[in-house]
Amino acid sequence: MIGSIAALGAGLAVIGAGIGIGQVGGKAMEGISRQPEAASKIQTAMIIAAALIEGAALFGIVVSFLGLK
Repeated sequence: MIGSIAALGAGLAVIGAGIGIGQVGGKAMEGISRQPEAASKIQTAMIIAAALIEGAALFGIVVSFLGLK
């Protein structure tokens, strides 16, 4: 039972990260299409935001698996 709860927590963390990165990528593409000359600044900010989202998701997965003990 505990393992299934941890798997549910890990799955929710991954789903949340996927949604977050999708939103960041979509908004970045929209910003680049509206202002192509700012593409490098937008891309840099997008990569940093995606890395932070991935870090938060990894933290959520680790915390959910620490609950197995």
